Amino acid sequence: MNILVYGLGAIGITFATFLKERGNSVYGKVKDKNFPKNLFIDGIWGEHSAELDGISDNILDFKDIDLDLIILAVKSYDTEKALNDIKKILKPNSIVLLTQNGYGNYELAVKIIGKEHTLLGRVIFGAKVIDKGKVRITVNADDVRIGQPDNAIDKKIILDIVEKINKSGIPASYSPDVYKILWDKILYNCALNPLGAILECSYGELADNKNSRIIMNKIIEEIFLVAKLNNIQLNWDNAEEYIDFFYNKLVPPTRNHFPSMYYDIQTGKKTEIDALNGAIVKLAEKVGIKAPTNETIVNLIKFKEIRRDS
Repeated sequence: MNILVYGLGAIGITFATFLKERGNSVYGKVKDKNFPKNLFIDGIWGEHSAELDGISDNILDFKDIDLDLIILAVKSYDTEKALNDIKKILKPNSIVLLTQNGYGNYELAVKIIGKEHTLLGRVIFGAKVIDKGKVRITVNADDVRIGQPDNAIDKKIILDIVEKINKSGIPASYSPDVYKILWDKILYNCALNPLGAILECSYGELADNKNSRIIMNKIIEEIFLVAKLNNIQLNWDNAEEYIDFFYNKLVPPTRNHFPSMYYDIQTGKKTEIDALNGAIVKLAEKVGIKAPTNETIVNLIKFKEIRRDS
């Protein structure tokens, strides 16, 4: 396959390295034209390395390549710009796989490039950049789940892509209900990620404290109401059912984990709050209600970003 990975951060480098190792032609779209072509991975999936077929900061450098798959691996706040870039080089049979966190990426892709080109992926392995072009895989909670929420792409095409990713060494599976599965991750992230960043503590500390549990429960309850009023189907019948699963099954394996937003704020990076709790606030406004706990969380994260940058 001819594959372009748009965005060589931790997730992008992981996909690019594994897929190139298996003999695919892999290219990288980067912001820094001096980004290395040689990529390295270590961690729980072993040591891997690959030299990409090409790297550029200019999307038009890839226009003459018949790309089978474009893996979009930028932060959610860069999604719209990236999709407009991709639109310039998209071929009739090119498929774009979204791998970002949060709500709104799929909706943007459908609007800009069309659902017939768009696959939704839920990525839940943990990876961190340890140096330029070097990534460490730290945890894998589940397969990369891949599907087309509107059944707009032939199942055989999706299964072929899933197989290629699986054979590369990244566990992946076909999931027609990928949209619901992505919302599982949105729920989890909205409840834990920003609050842990605000209070500068681990997920276990949040779960152990009755005061932070009250806040997390409110975040979850608001999301269930907002989803229901927006006709978004979740994997859980009600907030109480999810909350029980959340504390008893989801949090314990990640008790010692510090949220990505905590590290974003510490290292001067922009957070993805607008695609998480911020998206819940907008979806609430869309149906004429408020999501006050989620809105407070958004404002507190933005306060920390502004204070850090001032």
